[in-house]
Amino acid sequence: MTRQDLPAVRMPTLSLRVMHGRKGILGPGKADLLEGIRDTGSIAAAGRRMKMSYKRAWQLAEELNTGFRGPLIEASKGGSGGGGAQLTALGHEVLAGYRSIQAACDRAAGKALAALQRQLAPD
Repeated sequence: MTRQDLPAVRMPTLSLRVMHGRKGILGPGKADLLEGIRDTGSIAAAGRRMKMSYKRAWQLAEELNTGFRGPLIEASKGGSGGGGAQLTALGHEVLAGYRSIQAACDRAAGKALAALQRQLAPD
């Protein structure tokens, strides 16, 4: 049996949620939505990419815009030219900060996650 014949081993992962008091202000879903808006230029398209309803994507966008000192997303209304959305400078900063924290947590927890993985039952 070669290494290629072995089943892929899934490592445990961390899921980072940033809390402010008892309120979750930023987590994986909201960060992915911000990335989707950055990449697609649309809240609706970002939601579709995540298999999220239009209504839910807009709810999360509103939570992001009201949960920080300024809006993270700037949306323009549709019409003949179509609408769109983009991250504000603060939105880019918040997203980069979250991804930086996430990467630092992943690096810090790497050995402990590998040890935990060895204790898990096979898939």
